[in-house]
Amino acid sequence: MSSRARLKIRLTPAAEKAARGGHPWIYGDRIRSINRDGEAGELAVIYDRRDRFFGFGLYDPHSPIRLRMLHVGEPVTPDHNWWVERFRSATSRRTGLFDAQTTGYRWINGESDGLPGLVLDRYSDACVLKIYSAIWLGRIEEIQSWVRAACDPEPQALVLRLSRNLAAAAEDGYGLRDGDVLHGDVGSGVVTFLENGKRFEADLLNGQKTGFFLDQRENRQRIGEIAAGKDVLNVFSHSGGFSVYAAAGGARSATDVDISAHALAGAERNMAANAKLSGVAECRHETVKADAFGWMEEVAERFDVVIVDPPSLARRQSEVAAALAAYRKLARAGLNLVRPGGTLLAASCSAHVSAPEFFTLVREVARRSGRRWDEIETRLHAPDHEARIPEAHYLKAIYLRIPS
Repeated sequence: MSSRARLKIRLTPAAEKAARGGHPWIYGDRIRSINRDGEAGELAVIYDRRDRFFGFGLYDPHSPIRLRMLHVGEPVTPDHNWWVERFRSATSRRTGLFDAQTTGYRWINGESDGLPGLVLDRYSDACVLKIYSAIWLGRIEEIQSWVRAACDPEPQALVLRLSRNLAAAAEDGYGLRDGDVLHGDVGSGVVTFLENGKRFEADLLNGQKTGFFLDQRENRQRIGEIAAGKDVLNVFSHSGGFSVYAAAGGARSATDVDISAHALAGAERNMAANAKLSGVAECRHETVKADAFGWMEEVAERFDVVIVDPPSLARRQSEVAAALAAYRKLARAGLNLVRPGGTLLAASCSAHVSAPEFFTLVREVARRSGRRWDEIETRLHAPDHEARIPEAHYLKAIYLRIPS
């Protein structure tokens, strides 16, 4: 970082109020004054209207979120011990959530753990560090030391994953690339971990997110609890996590539908890896490579359990209207595929579509379907993915039952 005088910032009253309330994002138009130009990732000290210490955060002149707060309150020194304690505070929140039968989970969840733009996921002996903001790019070596000091057990390998918008800046400015192995050895990058006693593979170097969709663990478990003797359809199946749980729960059949042949091959491997579990070998497993939207409209077969869990359909606010139309279409098609006595699980991971908005949409589709239906439950984030600011709320799921 620069050896110039410390970067000093003053905020608008509205920004001070939001920061005191725990929100870490400060947009450019909420900065009242700054003493000089700042560099990406530079530590900035914030002073209040009376020139008293207010807090500090990491600055990014190239982002609309100009400052990401790390601390508000009495002065503290952000030395190595402070950072280790911040990382350890996050990882310790997961203590007791999982036993030895689950070795894949989120250890640090960005803004919600006081480390904005930074995610750390555990996959057995390896970890994936995913960076969503340029503020961290100049601190990768330090982060490695903080992770190794804070995590128990200490990771034997650490992989770096980068948000797409950071690729150029990371390589040009720091020589970093998505999929870099920061320490240890992960071989081909595909590792095996446990989730409630079930074996799954995660592609740490090239897989979506950090290698697996850890956030749907509880919903997978719920499907396993209701799948006995059922024919299960898993749309947008990716690597077949829901189907493995359904098979282990005694499902008669599980059908995975995805447009990616690579993902479906992973689903077959995950099913095979769990063949020794009661029920899995007896479950008839089928994979279908198809565009889910069109396939759901054309298929004639009906199922006892239908899971519709698409990727994010609204990555920015301008895409919300189209996303809502797509969710409406998917909910309608999903309901049409449920046999009497069956269950629909409709899920969304689009942060720009709120949970009330999504649930209302699915209920409206159900009302207009002409079928009788009962709402079983709604669910939000898994405990290791706790969301502590509004913008971190992205995952939601609703279960509807169609009476016989």
